[in-house]
Amino acid sequence: MLKIRMSRGGAKKRPVYKIVVADSRKPRDGRFIEKVGFFNPLLPKDKKERLSLDIERIKYWLGKGARPSDRIARFLGEANVIPKPAQKNNPIKAKPKKKAQERLAAAEEAKKAAEETSKVEAEKPSEEIKPVEEKKEEVVASEPAKEEKKEAVESSEAPKAPETKEEEKK
Repeated sequence: MLKIRMSRGGAKKRPVYKIVVADSRKPRDGRFIEKVGFFNPLLPKDKKERLSLDIERIKYWLGKGARPSDRIARFLGEANVIPKPAQKNNPIKAKPKKKAQERLAAAEEAKKAAEETSKVEAEKPSEEIKPVEEKKEEVVASEPAKEEKKEAVESSEAPKAPETKEEEKK
C-alpha cells in the first residue's frame, strides 16, 4: 500500500521533513518512491518556505491509490487538493488531572475568602475609619516637637570639629 508521509531529516532538535510517497512497509526515513514536497516546522506559519508541495504529482499518486498520513491530509486540505479532514477533539484528555484540580479548588477557596473579607470591611461603619485619621493628625502634630528636641540636643553637644586645616592649627 502506498503512503504519502513525512520523512525526517535535519540535525538533532532541528527537524526538516521531506514529504514522500513510500511503501507503507518501509521505515519512516527509509527508501521512498518519490519526493513530492518538504516541510520545515521551525519557520513561522506565515512564511512561504515552511511548506512546499508538488500538487500535480500528489494528485497523480492519490489517483494511483496512495493514502496521505493525518498531517499530510491536513496540509492537502489547506491546499484544497482533498477535502479537509475533520478536526479531532478529545475533551477527556484535555481535562486537568487530580493535582491540578486540587490546586484549582484551593485557589477558588482563597478567592472566596478574600471576597468575604472585602465584603466585611466594606460593611464596617465609616466611624471606625475616622479615629485612624485623627491618630495620624496627632502624629503629625507631635513631629515638630521632636524636631525641636533634636535641635536642642545638637546645640548642647561638645564643640564641633574644625572644618579646615587652618582652624586645626589654632
